[in-house]
Amino acid sequence: MMDNFTPNRFVDQLNKAGVPEEFHDWLSAHGVGDLVVKMGIRFTEMSAERIVATMPVEGNTQVAGILHGGAHVVLAETLGSFAASLHAGKGRHAVGIEVGATHHRSVAAGTVTGTCTAIHLGGTLATHEIVITDEKGRRLSTARITNMIRDNRH
Repeated sequence: MMDNFTPNRFVDQLNKAGVPEEFHDWLSAHGVGDLVVKMGIRFTEMSAERIVATMPVEGNTQVAGILHGGAHVVLAETLGSFAASLHAGKGRHAVGIEVGATHHRSVAAGTVTGTCTAIHLGGTLATHEIVITDEKGRRLSTARITNMIRDNRH
């Protein structure tokens, strides 16, 4: 059972999602989010410039049995938002203002990998490109997300 009083009450969730320990303090108040958990997203690399994560196809398919296009976008937006938040740093946060994706091919089984790379890391905007590939390295989709960087309100 989780409560609002236990320090780093999301430690198990962060570990299961593959979040490196150096980022646990940053995510200790909110964890990785329920959708990340439901989608099975697992981080393998994290920085403002590059984030890599995997996601299973199983459980994230549409009626035709292929990975849902929205699942591609969930993975892409997750990676871009996390990277922009890392870039924003303490006392600031990222707010998504635009996301778009182009789907190139489908996949019906296995695991996909999302690789998020910074295009622009500015003081007020951060833009990332996310390429999602299958287990053979074939490009499945390309997405781009722009986040606005804002100061936290006190």
